[in-house]
Amino acid sequence: MTTTALDSVPNRAQSEASSGQKRVLLLKPRGFCAGVVRAIDIVKIALETFGAPIYVRREIVHNRYVVNELAEKGAIFVHEIDDVPDGQRVIYSAHGVSPAVRERSKGRGLRVIDATCPLVTKVHIEAVKFAKQGYSLVLIGHRDHDEIEGTLGEAPDVTQVVSNVAEVAALQVPDPNRVAYLTQTTLSLDEARDIIHALKEKFPNIAGPHSQDICYATENRQVAVRNVAHNADLVLVVGSTNSSNSNRLVEVSRNLGTIGYLIDNSQAIDPKWLTGVSTVAVTAGASAPEVLVEDVVNYLRQNGYSDVEEVEVMPENVRFGLPPEIVQAIGGPGGAEAVPVR
Repeated sequence: MTTTALDSVPNRAQSEASSGQKRVLLLKPRGFCAGVVRAIDIVKIALETFGAPIYVRREIVHNRYVVNELAEKGAIFVHEIDDVPDGQRVIYSAHGVSPAVRERSKGRGLRVIDATCPLVTKVHIEAVKFAKQGYSLVLIGHRDHDEIEGTLGEAPDVTQVVSNVAEVAALQVPDPNRVAYLTQTTLSLDEARDIIHALKEKFPNIAGPHSQDICYATENRQVAVRNVAHNADLVLVVGSTNSSNSNRLVEVSRNLGTIGYLIDNSQAIDPKWLTGVSTVAVTAGASAPEVLVEDVVNYLRQNGYSDVEEVEVMPENVRFGLPPEIVQAIGGPGGAEAVPVR
């Protein structure tokens, strides 16, 4: 059963909860975004076209299930370019890489296939543009994330990373009137808003991207949780612990006062979490496959949550084309055209 009328959910949830009926609200959109689908397809097509082994720098997307599945097909995941034998074929992950990594690959004679998400590439381009125009850059994000590492590498001498509002106060720049900010694509909307507000107070003339850097999929999944969390006793987010956007979904739920947990699969569910819980909302981060969501829903069904209702908050139909290295290899027209996003 699917509903797009969110206003109709609360009354039904309350009435059914009071009658003891256990139910699942299955959020939509959830799971794979266009960038993740593209990245996984790139690895699969490369394996089918060129044969194993295919090397991949870092996790192609931040999901252990996906990585293991591709490894079984012949993908070899390495931490750094130096771990790839000279002259071999290597795929850059969806999170992007720094110019230094690209130069290192070139020097080693590696045959590169770039699976960087186009929305991450957008942020890289913005970083280069602002740096060339003489701006000091403030990159909002998590220092240990692969995406931040890659973006920071575009203009490391003029870029500072901030992860919270408190760090904004310590920022020092040569010219307070020539400052620009960019953000990681998978941040919490609320967190980013607060940091940007603090930056604007400290640097009133600060510049920013023409459109927000937080990607459509990250925003849509957070909006879905925000719209439904108050109708649930518990929110379960399917995703790996190193997935930034998945962790943000849990934060959104908890900030709204609804208990939320990040789980890899149904085996990670503690039965104690379900004690006294009538309504469970289930969603998935942008790098989590639907098979894991189905696994969780089946587990809940087996534990008495027989009423499963899909709640669609907004439609999502973004697609990205394949990179030229893949298009040339398979002799195709390039797949889907990229759909403009906000």
